[in-house]
Amino acid sequence: MTQSFLTRLPLSRLEMDRDYLARERPHLFDELWADPATRVLPIFQGSALLASADSLALLPVDALPERSHNGLRVYLGRSTSTTSPEPAGTPVVAVQLEDAGHLAEAEWGSLRQLGHRLDNRDAGMLTEALAILNWHDSHRFSPRTGEPTVPEKGGWVRRDPVSDTEVFPRTDPAIIVGVTDAADRILLGSNALWESNRYSLLAGFVEPGESLESAVLREVFEESGIRVVDPVYHGSQPWPFPASLMLGFTARVADGFEGAATPDGTEILDLRWFSREELAASLGEVRLPGPTSIARAIVEEWFGSEIDDGQRGD
Repeated sequence: MTQSFLTRLPLSRLEMDRDYLARERPHLFDELWADPATRVLPIFQGSALLASADSLALLPVDALPERSHNGLRVYLGRSTSTTSPEPAGTPVVAVQLEDAGHLAEAEWGSLRQLGHRLDNRDAGMLTEALAILNWHDSHRFSPRTGEPTVPEKGGWVRRDPVSDTEVFPRTDPAIIVGVTDAADRILLGSNALWESNRYSLLAGFVEPGESLESAVLREVFEESGIRVVDPVYHGSQPWPFPASLMLGFTARVADGFEGAATPDGTEILDLRWFSREELAASLGEVRLPGPTSIARAIVEEWFGSEIDDGQRGD
C-alpha cells in the first residue's frame, strides 16, 4: 500500500514518547504532580476536554477538581510535538473523572467523531488514553482470585494484592477487508447494529490459533458466503471502542467463484456491490464509515480520492 494510505489512518498518528522506563518509579505521580510542567488530559464518560473544535485541552494539575486527584490516572508519556502550545518534553497524564465538577459546562469531544480533525499529537494521545482507560474499566477484578486489582506502574499494570500477580493490558486484533470482484467493484455490508443505510467493509476478530490471513478468508465467507483469495495487508489502526487493533486488508473474489453475496442474517443484514460510479451516485442514500475509521481509508484508497459525503465537518 502507498504511503498516502498510511496518512489516511487518523488514529495511527503519534507525537508522544511513552517514556516507559518512568513507569517503574514508585513515586511517579508524586513527582509529576509536583512538576509545574505536567499537564493533564481530563476524560469524562469517554470524551476529552476540548480547547477548540479540533484540539484537546491540557490542564495544569491545579485546574482539576480536587476530588479527582486520587482517581484513576495513567501516565501517557512526554509530548514530542514542536507545533503544539505545550513545549516538547511536556509530561501528560490522563485522568478519568467520575464527576466533571466545574468543567461540566465546558466542551467535550468524542474520538470517534473528532479523530480525523485532531493533529498528530492529540489524535495519538487521545487514542492511547482511551485504550488504556477502557482496559482499566474491564479489569477491575483479578481473573485468578476475583479480588479487586490495584493500578500500578504509571497506570500500565494492575496487580492482584492476594496472589501478587500482575495483569497487563490486552488488545483484541480484528481484520477488516476491502473485497473486490473481477470488475473491481467493492463489497459493502450493513451491520445489524447500525441504521439500515450505513454500509462498511466486512470485519471480524481474529480467533485463537488463527493467522491474520486465515481470519480474512474465514470472516468474509462467514459473513457473505464468498470465497476470497490473496489477502494483502496494508496497515493497522488502533480502535479503542473498547480495545481493538484493526488490521486492514484487501482480498479478491476467487477465480471461478459464482456464488451470490449472501448476508449471514445475524451480524450482516445486507450486502451490496458498488462500482466507483455507483458509490458516488449513492452518497445521498448510503452512509459510509466515518472518516476516523480505517474502513473509510480502505474505501477511499479503492475509490481513488477522498469522498465528500459531509461527514468530515471541516
